[in-house]
Amino acid sequence: MEFTHVSVLLNESVDWLITKPDGIYVDCTMGGAGHSRAFAEKLNKNGMLIAIDQDDDAIRAASERLKDLPCRVEIVKSNFRNLNQVLDDLDIDKVDGIFFDLGVSSYQLDTPDRGFSYMNDGPLDMRMNKDSKFTAAKVVNEYSEEDIAELIYKYGEERWSKRIAQFIVTARKEKPLETTAELVDVIKKAIPKGARQDGPHPAKRTFQALRIEVNDELNILNKVVEDAVSRLNSGGRIGVITFHSLEDRIIKQKLAELAKGCTCPPKLPCVCGKQVLVKKVGNIVPTDLEVEENPRSRSARLRYGIKI
Repeated sequence: MEFTHVSVLLNESVDWLITKPDGIYVDCTMGGAGHSRAFAEKLNKNGMLIAIDQDDDAIRAASERLKDLPCRVEIVKSNFRNLNQVLDDLDIDKVDGIFFDLGVSSYQLDTPDRGFSYMNDGPLDMRMNKDSKFTAAKVVNEYSEEDIAELIYKYGEERWSKRIAQFIVTARKEKPLETTAELVDVIKKAIPKGARQDGPHPAKRTFQALRIEVNDELNILNKVVEDAVSRLNSGGRIGVITFHSLEDRIIKQKLAELAKGCTCPPKLPCVCGKQVLVKKVGNIVPTDLEVEENPRSRSARLRYGIKI
């Protein structure tokens, strides 16, 4: 299957991030290279794009799509948590813009073998980095009932988390759960029929929680935003596209914190030493037309700030 992905908030991201045609920009979540290519097309021969991804399928596809561009392009296989190391290895101190498109790509969702989708049967995988040994099957079959319930509630905001965990543990006593279809069937049995009538697919929240757990998606966000801002030139820009309330809350609060500076009580001398690092913090949401053309963009939000 070809690595295809419809880039969300594409024009808005390009317009926000790229301010210098000869600048250095980092796409920390290259994926299908939709944003990466659009960024690179705005740069000249003195500009540079660094594109990071941990997915081998994405890297193969993007290597073709990022050919024949006017600027220098460096594709790096890594997790964006290693942003500092990536820049250090390239002997780059500061850059002019850093971009993140969080979440899972359309390709990953639509490829059954990757195990991200509750709509298609496939192995219980969900790894963005296929070199990792930690899969959704390991979580489902080896975590305790209490731990499964906690992560489904914490990362999926699923009110039936305890009941789902109970049904998972009961089912796995018969045989290990190995496929997404098997897990979906268990989830549907766990959630009362009346509660399944309205709202999203009954497995949506549980699958989100498992994906976040397998890829450690939330724990790294606070630090990586700080790392990104620290590597920006003065006037450099950060842009982060979020897709669900958990990651959006983290990004919103971190940018607000960096824009506030001192956290000491009012009217008392500052002892925390924190300085204001970003300004013009805000967000952009998709237009009605984009949501109509790409329903997956409905929950997207581009949060941004400028390095002081």
